[in-house]
Amino acid sequence: MSLEYLKRASKTPETETGAAQKVVTEMLAAIEKNGEEAVRDFALKLDKWSGDIVVTQEEIERRTRNVPEIVKRDIEFAADQVRRFAVAQRESVHEFSVELVPGLTAGQRLIPVNVAGCYVPTGRYAHIASAYMSIATAKAAGVKTVIACSTPYKGEGIHPYVLYAMKVAGADVVMTLGGVQAIASMAYGLFTGKPADIIVGPGNKYVAEAKRMLFGKVGIDVFAGPSEVAIIADDSADPEIVASDLVGQCEHGHESPAWLFTTSRQLADAVMQRVPELIEQLPATARDAAGDAWRDYGEVILCSNREEVAEVSDRYACEHLEVHAAELEWWLQRLTNYGSLFLGEETTVAFGDKTSGPNHILPTKFAARYSGGLSVHKFLKPLTWQRMDREACKTIAQATARISRLEGMEAHARTADARMQKYFAGHNFNLGVAVEG
Repeated sequence: MSLEYLKRASKTPETETGAAQKVVTEMLAAIEKNGEEAVRDFALKLDKWSGDIVVTQEEIERRTRNVPEIVKRDIEFAADQVRRFAVAQRESVHEFSVELVPGLTAGQRLIPVNVAGCYVPTGRYAHIASAYMSIATAKAAGVKTVIACSTPYKGEGIHPYVLYAMKVAGADVVMTLGGVQAIASMAYGLFTGKPADIIVGPGNKYVAEAKRMLFGKVGIDVFAGPSEVAIIADDSADPEIVASDLVGQCEHGHESPAWLFTTSRQLADAVMQRVPELIEQLPATARDAAGDAWRDYGEVILCSNREEVAEVSDRYACEHLEVHAAELEWWLQRLTNYGSLFLGEETTVAFGDKTSGPNHILPTKFAARYSGGLSVHKFLKPLTWQRMDREACKTIAQATARISRLEGMEAHARTADARMQKYFAGHNFNLGVAVEG
């Protein structure tokens, strides 16, 4: 493979994880030991919040009363898009039963988890969209209790727009908590008495690390890190649009990778010139984040042909992958590793992040090699069942007894023996050679 790095990252998403692990380990230990008291201490220390943790319905109504009508309509429209896509996902999978041998019927039920915790970050930005991405999807899956958490905004309660999005999406419980303390509270059932079965939602490196450490005690959506974008572009792409889309995702944070994979040196040169110019035009907060992200994590890779581009792209397994190239159907069929795919110039990651329908909570740090993003399937448990009559039992029991004894598991075999003796007394069956000793 003849690749040329026109710009190479000086850091990787793993660069900053060590410090985060230490902080999160200490915080989780304190919360596990001291419970709600420790959570309140962290909320005061980190977020300057000493108010109520659980937000009452009356408080939700009061704080969202003055949300402008156009904001309400936009949130309602976007939440409905996400909900409709999630319902279609739910309808794409089915319960079933099948007769495997005469008399033996096995099947699958799709049962939602009972309690889902949805984290909605509000730090540098108020992530309105993350509320309906997680909550509406959980509700479409049939989750009975959805607990939503978000950070107090500028020393007050949850941002009113985020709160309204939580309400529209259908949250059953809302808590004013951010960061590690929010993740731990949902995992342990603090303030609600309902430990989450699964915790979902994006967040910073501390939130991601908390979810990773608590995985097993609680389910999680994906192993996540800073937001990532990759763009595949050939000589038909518009360098202004490509540059704009790279900058649009660098805005997420100082550690957000942005990658360009291209077969066109001319396009690559134009984009590398334009990206810093676009960053300089941003408001201060976004400029600071995007500038660091592009400087430290941005990469531009020149490839010889589209097969090389596809191979590089699959190796990076990017969270958001845009394709600005000819023959979009070829790319759709060829690419295998990505969180979500955006085909053609007309769509962009920002559309998926906010409004278009497919979920924006997606795998990062190469996890797209083995995992998709958040969907109704994350909240559903495909549970199997089986039932058989005595004739089927005769067939299954004999094979089970013999295999169990070949493995040396005599007690397993005898559960088959017991049924054969009860149902078919006096018959001589080959049940294998009993395990000695």
